[in-house]
Amino acid sequence: MVDFNRNVHCLLGLPFDAVSLAQAAKRLEQARTSGQRCFLSTPNLNFVITSLHDALFRASVCRSDLSLADGMPLVWAARLLGVPVRERVSGAGVFDFLRRNSPTLWNIFFFGGQMGRGQEACLAIGDREEVMQPVGYIYPGFGDIEHMSRTELIECINSSGADMLVVSLGASKGQSWILHNLQGLTTPVISHLGAVVNFVAGTVSRAPRWMQRSGLEWLWRIKEEPQLFRRYFHDGLGFLRLLVVQVLPLALLQRVGAPPPGDFERAHLSHPQGADTSFARLAGAWGQDNLTPVRREFERLLARGVDATLDMADVTAMDSAFLGLTLLLDEALTQQGVQLHLINLNPRLRRLLRLHGVHHLALQ
Repeated sequence: MVDFNRNVHCLLGLPFDAVSLAQAAKRLEQARTSGQRCFLSTPNLNFVITSLHDALFRASVCRSDLSLADGMPLVWAARLLGVPVRERVSGAGVFDFLRRNSPTLWNIFFFGGQMGRGQEACLAIGDREEVMQPVGYIYPGFGDIEHMSRTELIECINSSGADMLVVSLGASKGQSWILHNLQGLTTPVISHLGAVVNFVAGTVSRAPRWMQRSGLEWLWRIKEEPQLFRRYFHDGLGFLRLLVVQVLPLALLQRVGAPPPGDFERAHLSHPQGADTSFARLAGAWGQDNLTPVRREFERLLARGVDATLDMADVTAMDSAFLGLTLLLDEALTQQGVQLHLINLNPRLRRLLRLHGVHHLALQ
């Protein structure tokens, strides 16, 4: 199921939920209580950089039920672009928030990490926690995804009664492992939280809060884990390039070419007489405040289970909220083996897609 009522926005090519730390924790509490799956992704700058050349990795974030901006560079970019992602919400931050504030007990299972690290994390939680209790850990080694997805491993996780599965395999491999096993896992909350197992075990300490808030946590992480220097250096250069090539040009385009308020007021969605029911024509400017018809239409198109076409000939503008929903629809249709087609895009809209990092939507 895809929730098109999420307050989701496209930022640098990925969908992000505009939620606070407390709201994110509440969403996970709801998933645990209802038993309805929540696949949590916590994209940071490395996710964004990797997604530029790894379509499957990008797809893993688009398939997430909750996607949090885990990095101050992303928050800074959001501010420049007017995207309402107001604060950094890290995976470790959400985990710590639940440890401090959850009204009921969470059963935690650790999968991955260095040899012995999951056991150390379980012992640490068992010694100190009243809000969380460990129910198991698995060190799967360093095999491929198939080897790490053996039936006995999945059954071990499912039989543990875990409320949250914390995966630690490296971002790309971890996201791929979750996607590969998502249908077979019964744990309500599943997330790749690579550093959490180390933080919980006490082998790596978290940066002071002032460094987390100011965007300097990477310096602390390098102090704790020097091998991260190369990744942070590469990601930093990548972010500078994104600023120059995408973020600043998009911010300028949004300010110089903003549509008049009347375009938002006249925005409407129609189904031309005689057209296939998987075809919709949009007109006017679409933004966060007038997307109700789009949300309902995307639900309808997804339920149809066939190729969907959006005629954009009369569209004058689309913001990050419209594109965030479009990313969700595109990936959901792909999972059904069908495609989303955006047709009759004018040059300005094509440029918007490129600067938002979602030019692939116009190539289908």
